Amino acid sequence: MLTKNSSVKTSFSGVDFSKYSSKTSEFVKEFVARANKPGYFLNWVNLPQEQLKRVDELYSMVESFKAQTGAKKLSVMGIGGSKHTVEHMLSINGLNICGDVVDFYSDVDSISLARFLHRIGDVTTSNFMIASKSGSTFETKDGFLRVQQMLIDSYVSKGQSEEEAKKSAAKHFIAVTDANNEKSELRRTSIENGWLGDLFIHDDVGGRFSAFDDHALFTLIWAGLSKSDMVSLLSAAQEVSSQSLSEDLEINDALKEGIFWADAKMNGISASVHQYMGSMFENTVYWHAQMQNESVKDTLKQVAKVPDAMHHSAEAHFNPANKLVFALTVPVDNGVCSENAQAYIKALASSYEVTGAFFLEEVETSSMGLTAAAAGAVTQLRAFATCYQEIVEAVTSGRELPEVLDSVLQPHVEFYKKALKGGVVVPGRISK
Repeated sequence: MLTKNSSVKTSFSGVDFSKYSSKTSEFVKEFVARANKPGYFLNWVNLPQEQLKRVDELYSMVESFKAQTGAKKLSVMGIGGSKHTVEHMLSINGLNICGDVVDFYSDVDSISLARFLHRIGDVTTSNFMIASKSGSTFETKDGFLRVQQMLIDSYVSKGQSEEEAKKSAAKHFIAVTDANNEKSELRRTSIENGWLGDLFIHDDVGGRFSAFDDHALFTLIWAGLSKSDMVSLLSAAQEVSSQSLSEDLEINDALKEGIFWADAKMNGISASVHQYMGSMFENTVYWHAQMQNESVKDTLKQVAKVPDAMHHSAEAHFNPANKLVFALTVPVDNGVCSENAQAYIKALASSYEVTGAFFLEEVETSSMGLTAAAAGAVTQLRAFATCYQEIVEAVTSGRELPEVLDSVLQPHVEFYKKALKGGVVVPGRISK
């Protein structure tokens, strides 16, 4: 028997959910009809339970990768979901707080490259995860080829032959890409150069929905997430999947969140706010913004971290001329600041409740972040709620849904990608 998630608690005001009770079954059936089926890009729904089967394998692979070079740092090279989901998961799990265990590179300009190299120092002291579904992503390939050549040059300078240096450099890389080497240039590179292991970007799992895919889990393990916490994280995420496929609205918080945002849009409120309280959520803001822009395809939603964002946004938020709806995600504070933190949350919540529709999301915490269960649950909730918003708007207005949900596709990204392929630049070119 399903019960409400205990690590994430949500309370709503300003929305009459009873208006949607007759449609709840239809909302869920629309989602279920597409979930975990090839070609529908909803393969992330049961991904946590599939990843539970590979926990031992992934931990073993991390140890092997560390052992073959002795590197202490992992540098993740990837863009979009290959970066933001990982940063989000590291931060909310209280890992890599000083940035000394995992670094990221996702740029193409000279100054960003110089700053990245300055942070890692000797390139031979870092291992590199190259994350790209196709293996030919312009930004990722450019960075990879530069670092690969630097590694080779470094080993040559230490007295190795060119061939020996290439083999030594290869030990520093691991690929996260499509399993099919016919589809992925990076997979072919990994095989040809004898890179360690098989890490996958699973089919029909878009980048913003990939917080439980191999690139994120591997990095969490590298950064020190215990095996028991990994199991808790994945189990909680899968529990949310089960709850989110329930037609019981008292259990299905993801659907309630989807209804919340859809109700606002259908009532003419185009602007909305979702705020996260505390430094652990700084990277969550980037990930959630990616989710909003790619899935809802709406640039009017503000996703921000508080308290600092409140200083410059409160004037607009509480101006009666502006009609908005609000959400606030907060940690359950059990520490020395709890009294003031709770006063701050109460002030925001009571203000938002009289200003517009509002929901408060409270998540369980550990000493430096969320509990692993809360991290898994809130992450999976965000993915489901995003898709449910599209379904609720379409079903309620009588609009036919597309076979593949718009919220899981991103066809307009190709606009600039086609320009990159036009010969103006060469993917992966190393400037002389």
